[in-house]
Formats: sequence, C-alpha cells, structure tokens
Amino acid sequence: MARDQGSDVPEDWEVRSLRDVVIDLTSGDWGSADEDAGQECRVIRGTDFEKLTKSDLSQVPIRRLKEKSIETRRLVGGDLLVEMSGGSKDQQTGRILLAEDSLVSQDSQPFVFSNFVKRLRLDTGAVLPEYFYLYWRFLYQLRRMFIYEKRTTGIRNFKLSDFLTNECLAIPPIKEQRAIAHVLRTVQRAKEATEKVIAAARQLKQSLMRHLFTYGPVPFHEAGQVDIRGTDFGAAPANWTIMRLDECAEVQTGVAKGRKLNSTETVTLPYLRVANVQDGFLDLTEIKTLTIRSSEIDRYSLRRGDVVLTEGGDFDKLGRGFIWTEEVSLCIHQNHIFAVRANRELLLPEFLAYMTQSNYGKAYFLSVAHKTTNLACINTTKLKAFPALLPELEGQRSIIERLRFVDRKIAAEEAKRSSLESLFSSLLHELMTGQTRVD
Repeated sequence: MARDQGSDVPEDWEVRSLRDVVIDLTSGDWGSADEDAGQECRVIRGTDFEKLTKSDLSQVPIRRLKEKSIETRRLVGGDLLVEMSGGSKDQQTGRILLAEDSLVSQDSQPFVFSNFVKRLRLDTGAVLPEYFYLYWRFLYQLRRMFIYEKRTTGIRNFKLSDFLTNECLAIPPIKEQRAIAHVLRTVQRAKEATEKVIAAARQLKQSLMRHLFTYGPVPFHEAGQVDIRGTDFGAAPANWTIMRLDECAEVQTGVAKGRKLNSTETVTLPYLRVANVQDGFLDLTEIKTLTIRSSEIDRYSLRRGDVVLTEGGDFDKLGRGFIWTEEVSLCIHQNHIFAVRANRELLLPEFLAYMTQSNYGKAYFLSVAHKTTNLACINTTKLKAFPALLPELEGQRSIIERLRFVDRKIAAEEAKRSSLESLFSSLLHELMTGQTRVD
C-alpha cells in the first residue's frame, strides 16, 4: 500500500509513513570469535530468521562483543529485526523478525544482531510491534520490497531508509490491532502445529523403512526372531533374493535438451524435469514442453508405473524420485532423469520406489556416485547394477501398504498446511486493508 492509497482503508484508521512510528533504528555488530574480545552473545543473522520463528536456536552463532556494544544492541521483547542483504537471486531482501519475549529469554546469553541486520523500535503508543510485524509481512506479500532493492554483483541490498519513508502504515485502533494479531497468530500457530505433525510423520516413515528393509514386514517386537544377513549397504532379511536392477527392470534414459532437429516431423510434448522429481513425490506445479522427433515418442515416453529417479543432486537427495502415475498424458522425460520399468513378476514399482528412498538405497547410490564439492551423480551403468532386494511379491505388497499409509497421512497434513497458508495469506490482505473488521 503506497502513500497515495491511504484512502482505501476505513475512515477510523490512521495512515502514517512507516518512518513516523519508528523511534530507534540501530545497525548490528558481528563481533568476534576471539576469546578475549568480550562477552559471549547469540548473534542473529538474516539467515536465522526462519528458524527463529520456530524458536530454534541450533544455528544461531555464539560470538563475543564488547560490553558497550551489547548494551546498545541487546534485544528485548517487541524489537523488530530487518534483513538488509541477501546473496541468492531468489532470496528477497527486507525480511523481518519479531523478537518475542519467549525468544530472547530462552537462553542465558544476551541476544544481539549482526552487521547485515538492523533493529527497529516502535512508538508502541501508536502501533503494537506484532501488528507492525504483520503489516510488514503484508507489504512483503505485495512484493513492495523489490522496489527498494539495490543490486550489486551477486548481492541484493535493501534500501531500508527509503522504504520506511515512502511506504504507508494503516493503523487501526490499538484494540483492533490486538484482535487482528490474535486472528493471524491463531492461524499461524495452527500451521506450525501441522508442520510438526508432518515432521514427525516423516521421521516415522524413515524409522519404518529402516525396520522394514532390515527385518521385513514383521512387528517390531518380533524383529529379533528374523534371520538377517549383512550386505555392503546394510542388513537385510536372509531369505530375500538380491538381484541386479537390470535383471528385474528396464532402465530408460531421457532426451537431451538443446538438440538441433532437422526433421520436419517433430512434435512438442510435456516433459519431466529434475525440478519436478522430489524425494518421495512429484511436484507437477509447472510442466514445461520439449520438441522431439515424432519417431522418438515411444523411446522417451513415460508409462504408468515407471519409477522416475534423478541422476544427481545434493548428497542426501541422490537417486530421489517416485512413481509416475500418468498425471500428464503423453509425457516424456529429460536425460537427467531415469525411468525404471519394473518386471512386475519379480519387482513391484512402489516397492522399488520405497527401496530407493530407504537407507539401503541411499547408501548404494552414495557409494557409487561421482562426487564434487556439493553434488553427486550416478550414471546408467551404476543404476543398472543396483542390488535390488527382492522378497516374495506378497511381502512387497505388505511393505508397500504400511508405507503407503504413512504417505497418505503426510499428504493429508501437507494439504492442511497448504490450506492454512492460503487462509493466512487471504486474511492478511483482508485484515490489513480493513475489508474484514474484527473487534
């Protein structure tokens, strides 16, 4: 909401520039790691903001600052921190963090902030810090911050002074500010609770996969009665067969981008990219197209039941992927994705997909991958040599059903989280513009 939009809010609301309600603006201090440099403090960086909204101190560094610097920068409940720069091309600057009492009082060391962060203190007689924080997020949602970015090579800097001066704050009465904050906080806490359920369900899935691919589909209390054998990539039931993947499945490679096609008989089709293939699910939010020869359609097409796997990525995501269920008709895949077509008399596609997600599968891929500093990749030869664990088909079905149950729980909670995110976003707009009033 720019200054000339003040007439859009209710008549009993006041409209002022953001700068008018800021009574203190202080730059940060990164401090020193030297033991003789001063007192130990928790120094908050912009990269810590997201975790601190969940009261996670695990990544907040401990540094040493001089006593005078601590006195100037010590955080108290109601302080607001603004991120002044960002290194990623996708990372918008100007993010904000509300330092709540529950955050700054949970550690014996003082909380201060780094030199790439600035602190705001407000005229709390005019505006509540929590309302100001939420209004800032409303402006962030409107992408107002991009107007105030100064870009240098690889770095985005936020012109905070210009932003505070030029942008308006719509101020309802204090009682309504408190009510607005309460409504939005309630939705946000419901979302955070849902995220905890999702995290717990994912941990359960990992534990369950570890058990199932070590002992088979037996209850936990019967695991000690199962004969297991060691493999190069973890223990497995002794009565399971181990077979090379290319002996129980066909591995199909994809089409390369950027080819020059001289043939006039071409067709443009949707194709699956690395960005679409995640660990345990497919993200089909954006499907792009690629032109190939008409004669290549069968060669590169995905079929229902194919297990799609990426050839590379972060170490912990190597060989990520899941089942293609023909969500997009006549879809092909690029060369950085393998399509594995299982022989269903020996190997069920879902069982293979879960096996590649398990510790056993990840251990194999990591052991054979070509590694660089941050990434790893596998080739067709290594994938074909994957030593697939093969219980009887009935045992595979039993394992699939157990893991599918957890996946359904995760999917339901993720849908709930998405709904809460949408609700928060719409309420934020309606409440901050006065379209919806609360008392």
